[in-house]
Amino acid sequence: MAPGQPAALGIIACPGGQKFTEEMFPHLKKLYRKRYDQFADMLLQRYGMSKEEAVRTINLTNDLQSRMPNNSTPAEKYNIPSFKIPVKYTRFPNGEFKAEILHSIRGAHVYIVQDVENHYPLKFHNSPGSYVLSVNDHVFCLLVTIDAARHAGAESITIVLPAYPYARQHKKNGREALTASLFGRMVEQMGVERIITLDIHSKEIENSFQRLRLENLHASYQILRKLMTIIDVRSSDLVVVSPDTGAVDRNKFYAENLGKPLALLYKERDYSKVTQNALHNNITNMRLLGSVEGKTVFMADDLIGTGGTVIKAMEYLKELGAKRIVCAISLPLFTGDAINHFDAAHERGLFEAIIGTNAVYHGEDLLSKGWYVNASISNLFARIIARLHHGRSLSSLLDNREIIRRLLSPQIVSSTKQE
Repeated sequence: MAPGQPAALGIIACPGGQKFTEEMFPHLKKLYRKRYDQFADMLLQRYGMSKEEAVRTINLTNDLQSRMPNNSTPAEKYNIPSFKIPVKYTRFPNGEFKAEILHSIRGAHVYIVQDVENHYPLKFHNSPGSYVLSVNDHVFCLLVTIDAARHAGAESITIVLPAYPYARQHKKNGREALTASLFGRMVEQMGVERIITLDIHSKEIENSFQRLRLENLHASYQILRKLMTIIDVRSSDLVVVSPDTGAVDRNKFYAENLGKPLALLYKERDYSKVTQNALHNNITNMRLLGSVEGKTVFMADDLIGTGGTVIKAMEYLKELGAKRIVCAISLPLFTGDAINHFDAAHERGLFEAIIGTNAVYHGEDLLSKGWYVNASISNLFARIIARLHHGRSLSSLLDNREIIRRLLSPQIVSSTKQE
């Protein structure tokens, strides 16, 4: 397959996923440019072609695959493909959503991007104002988009969900729904072939699918790059702490790669209580297995909601003598008034920094905070999409220990701290 964009790839940005898609597009174009350069060099060496002949050959292949060849650019100049599929979204006065795809996608491999945790005002077609959508609104907007793509004849449908909806509803403690698996089975029945997501709350969710494939990415490389600018990761007083038993594997990964000891916070909860904010949580008891006295603590978790359990954990670690605390959160939801509570916790000296990712869109109300560090995972998702579309292996991205090993080499550590 030629390195340029085959006509069979298209990306749809749902209203909530527009910001993430915009951040991902430049990386995707850069990847395709790099692939083009490698392919052109191969043609030059193998067939003794001139640069002009190689470019014309690549553009010819791409145009033959496209229903709408690009006539505005000379055939001698490589055309970086356009990936975006235009869609008109309408929100009706009663709250219903409609998705209308404006270009033919028959036979295309379609990727639909949606950020279900985007709770900022969004505009719709012929809408008199902006609307803040709930998770349920975003999910249904995604469902009507999937259905529109299916009826429009898409060859395959992949949904890109940086934050998987209802991921915390993955096990039963009583007469309750397994909503995490319900969502996956719903989209599977609609014809979705794959879900790409980040740091899913429980791997058990994947076991509920029959045909649907789930690519579970993690942002450890991106987080470590940011961590290296905050603390000395080679310091002997650094300890990795798992905030609960469910996060042991995640923090063990960091501890092994950093070559540091691992401690564990054991929490007892009263599940009859629902956490409403950072001041009222359902933790009844907490114990530490390990030592943090006089240590710098690095603690990683998959998400922050109201933030109550994280703040209580930091208070407890400080009481046990922790010197500095840095947290890494893959999905920084910061629901309700969580940002204000973390502001107060930072003023009290409970933590030094929170490293989050752009898997969840946030405005300046969070990004402007001195204690918040944003790690972009847009390039990671762009690479996954490019490799999937061209049938290449994902192994080095799903298991990134090798690139982390190179990142943590002495030369890179010193250069990163100087940036």
